[in-house]
Formats: sequence, C-alpha cells, structure tokens
Amino acid sequence: MDKNKIKKQTKNWKKFWKLGEDEFNTQYFDINANGELVVKEGYYQYNIMDIVKKYGTTTEVFFPFILENRVRDLIELFNAYIKILNYKGRFYYHYVMKSNQHREFVLPAIAEGAHIEVSSANELFLVKRMLEQEKFNHKIRVTCNGPKTDQYINLIEELREKGLIIIPIIENRGELERLKKFKGEVGVRVNLDLKVDAHWDKKYNHFGFDEEELVKIGKIRNLSMLHYHISTQNEKIEGFVKPLKRAIELYAKLKEQNPALDTVNFGGGMAVPYEKKKKMISVKSLVNQMIKVAKKESDKLGVKHPNLVCEWGSYFTAPSQISLFKVLEEKAIGNKTDTKWYFIDGSFITNLTDTWSVVRHKWHFAAANHLNTRRLQKVWLAGSTCDADDRYTASGNYVLLPKITEDSPDLYLVVFDTGSYQYTLGNNHCLLSKPALVVCQNGEVKLSRKRQTPEELGKIFGWNGEHK
Repeated sequence: MDKNKIKKQTKNWKKFWKLGEDEFNTQYFDINANGELVVKEGYYQYNIMDIVKKYGTTTEVFFPFILENRVRDLIELFNAYIKILNYKGRFYYHYVMKSNQHREFVLPAIAEGAHIEVSSANELFLVKRMLEQEKFNHKIRVTCNGPKTDQYINLIEELREKGLIIIPIIENRGELERLKKFKGEVGVRVNLDLKVDAHWDKKYNHFGFDEEELVKIGKIRNLSMLHYHISTQNEKIEGFVKPLKRAIELYAKLKEQNPALDTVNFGGGMAVPYEKKKKMISVKSLVNQMIKVAKKESDKLGVKHPNLVCEWGSYFTAPSQISLFKVLEEKAIGNKTDTKWYFIDGSFITNLTDTWSVVRHKWHFAAANHLNTRRLQKVWLAGSTCDADDRYTASGNYVLLPKITEDSPDLYLVVFDTGSYQYTLGNNHCLLSKPALVVCQNGEVKLSRKRQTPEELGKIFGWNGEHK
C-alpha cells in the first residue's frame, strides 16, 4: 500500500476513534500505520503498545506535558483577557490536590505557575514537605478547604509562621471561632442561594454559610477571600457567569465591613468531555465572559475589581492520563446476539471507581492495537472482581471495539481521562492490585510506581508473616 493511501486510511480511523480533536482533549493522540495508538509530544512519540509490552497491564500512563500545557494555557488566557478588558484584579490558579496527589502531577503544575489548594491535614502535610525540600518559593499561595480538625488548623498556623501565604477557608461558626486569633489572611465560604444546570446540584449543601447568615456576621478578622463552589461537570457558560455575578454582589456587601477583602474564589466545576459525544464549553469564551461580568458588576457597585481564584481539578488532571487493560476473554450475552462480554484484567470497582460508586463518569474507550481493523464488535465490559456490579454497559447501550479473532487474539483496552480521583477512590476489592504508573515526558518512558504485588497486598491486611 502506498504512503498516501496509508495516510488517508489512518486519518479516517483517527476520526472514527475521536482522536486528534481539541474539543475532546485528544489532540495529542493518533494512530500509526500499524493501527496502534500513539501519543505525540512535539516531535516525540510514544507507542502505547511498546508500554504494554514492557510494563504489562493494568497500567496508568501519565503525560505531564498535557497537564503543563493546560495549566499554562489557562493562566495565559485569563491574563490576556485581564489586559484586553482593562480588568484591575489578578488571576490565580490553584492546583486541586484531591484531584491527584501524586508528586508526578503536583510538581509539573507548580512549575507552570499553579498555586495549591488542599482539603485535609494530610494534603497540607505534603505541602509542608515540599516547602522543607524547597520545591517552591514563599510566593506560592495555599488555600485550605474542607472541615478543619485541630491537626489541620495547627499545621495551618505552623506553616504561616514559616512565612507561607496560607489561607484557611472558614466553613462554619466553629472554625470562625477557632481562627479568630489567626494572624494570617482567611477566607470564608458561602453557599450561594442559586442552582445551575450541572451534575452536582444538591438541594441541601452542608458547606459554607448561607448568604444571609454571612452578611449578618459582618466583620471577620483578616478576611481577604470570598469562596464558593456551585457545581461539578458544569457544561454551560451560564453555570459559571450567573454564580459569579451573585458572588460579586455579596463581595460588595462584605467589603463594607471587611475592607481587606480583595479576592473571589469561584472554585471548581469545569466539565471534561468524558464520553466524547459533544463539544464542551469554549474556555476562551468562558474566560472572556467571566472577566466582563466581574468588571461590569464591580464597576456598577463601585467596588475594587476582585482578584479571581480558580480551583478546577479534573479539567487539568483527567485528560493527562490513560488507563490500560488487557481483554482476557469474550463471552456471549444471553439472547443479545449482536453484543459480547469482554472481560478485562482490571476492574471498574477497583480501578475506575467513579463508574460504580460516584456514578459520575461515562468513559471513552479505544484499543491500543488493531485500531485500523474493520472487524468491530459491540461489547459490554466486565471487570475481574466477583461482583455483578463490576461492569460497564454504557447505560444499556454498547462500546464498539475491535473483534477478537484467531489472527488477532490479544487486544488491549485504553480508557481515556482517568487522571482525576481514580487512584485515591480505588481499592483492593477481591485483593486486586492497584495499577502501575508510567510517566512519559521529554521522549522518555519511566516506571514511577510499581503494580502492587501479592506480598505488598498481604501486608496491608496484616499478613506480615507467619501468624504466631
């Protein structure tokens, strides 16, 4: 087959598998002439089948350059519109530790200008360790969300004494009382009295103060930040603009008794196109609208343009990692003659827990090999635990994957956008091992975390040796 024909055919398969498309976060993914999945970092190229052959499965593959590009692009985009629109506040992006706490994720984000957000004392301990190891300078800013235990607050106070700009976000009256004598800046979280059309939209929110209650509190010592989080997997610009407008109104009221208040933190919520079925929000349009609204409302109310803080998590971490599994077996599905079960060597319960417990994600699947075959099979996917719930049926629809044949018996499954939460939400149900982690950067492929061994799993559950 001549080169032009190969190029044309590969291009068609690339579109079929929804690769190389910015709106689906697959712009770095492609197919080579052998029908194998490759990932491109500039002129470097990583063949996923080479990784499978060397490290096996189950394996998570992280691409730091994807995370770095996304962080850098967002910061540059906000700064550009701040300048274009003559907005007087500044923009800060805070990397969300709970999204992925692995140092391989955290340090590249910081290198591109990210500040940090933590949600627990243990996450803040990692910040302390980075500070002691001089991983960043003292200009970095840290926001502290989540319920504040004594251990958490003591660590906040310790790091402030060491010169770190650390801002505890007050969630309730107990924390308000406990932080009365805190000498650094503090923030306060509000539960805005509005709803948006997004996935996480609770009638009752147990985080933060109600608007009316917060206004009645009046003066809060060293208050510098107003924080809110309205939703997650928000797919509409209105879902960001409407709460921001409301928050600016509240910011103006609070500033009357808290003149040092200068920042609005709009939290997380940016959607990720997990299914690759429709385009998400244009980030460029969203940033433009948010800066315009913040300026217009601030000018109307006669208050200083607030600094804006973003705490998007999955938007950055999810697209920067894929998960690899081997298809172990094919099985018929009762009278559903056109669809087969494909059993994988991992688990939706243990490795992709959002599928099963949080029920937040629907995934995009492809194969690492045989991507140029015309012999395709409708499948449901089954994990390797003994549970009937360990499956993925695309809500009763199907996943389309290459057929398993005598000529191509080995098939490897790729799951996209797995860089957020899956490892920490994961578990060892049926004593399955957590996956290996491979990092691809600057043309090099390195094993960062080994797959759990039976001996390591035994120790976790107390099997340290012969029982006496």
